[in-house]
Amino acid sequence: MKSKLILIEGLPGSGKTTTAQLVHDILTEMNMTSQLFVEGNPEHPADYEGVASFKKHEFDELVRNNEKYRDLLCDRVIKQDNHYFLEYGKIINESGSMFPDELLWEVAKHDVYELPLHQNREMIIIKWKRFAERALNSSDTFVFECCFIQNPVTVGMIKYGANKGDVIGYVTELETIVKQLNPLLIYVEQGDLAHSFKKAVQERTEDWSKGFIEYYTNQGYGKKHGYKGLEGTLQVLKARKHVEDEIFNGLTIAKKKVDNSSFHLAEYKQVLAGCLLDSVFR
Repeated sequence: MKSKLILIEGLPGSGKTTTAQLVHDILTEMNMTSQLFVEGNPEHPADYEGVASFKKHEFDELVRNNEKYRDLLCDRVIKQDNHYFLEYGKIINESGSMFPDELLWEVAKHDVYELPLHQNREMIIIKWKRFAERALNSSDTFVFECCFIQNPVTVGMIKYGANKGDVIGYVTELETIVKQLNPLLIYVEQGDLAHSFKKAVQERTEDWSKGFIEYYTNQGYGKKHGYKGLEGTLQVLKARKHVEDEIFNGLTIAKKKVDNSSFHLAEYKQVLAGCLLDSVFR
């Protein structure tokens, strides 16, 4: 059975997005139909990106407090089991100014990745199970960037400072779900973590770097250890790398580590093609 799922993981600045796009391109060149979902895609079939979750009384209160937007909220809410999901990322992409900042702030407090860890894990596990059932009957190969290891580690370790066993268990549970898809995990590494992250900080917006540093140092693991600023963020990233290495080593699915230090696109693409030939068509 060919692989129906390619998972791209690695630390920020390692080149995950580039890798995911190259994998998608290679599969296309091999006449394989693939669907690419990079970080931030609100259409992601196995993750929640820009999605808020409410209990009924919470959603009713949101509507009461924002009567002006009642129709927008009620028309777009998705009722599933005992949850009320609002895909606010999609709404913003489609309607822009129709979703004002004050409403966004109120809705975003209920983002799936702002929920307590046990609730987040429960919802994500259900979403992955539903995806796996659909993907098993699809002829497509799915390429996912960073939602398999990064998101559980980020919400568990970085946000909540959860113990390592719980974080590893979160990813292991996802592995159990996707095994039926014959997945391949490609973990992207850089020779110099500090250099690659500082490069990313220079290349991206100031808002991105400020938000990232605050997220990594003002809560969870970073706050517990008293880390501050850019250098403190690097310490958290080093600790995260240790956890991700342990997760990688413990996984039983097909997996490859690739070095993207040279940033030589043509050579890197050949390396990735070799990974796919060895694993996807094995």
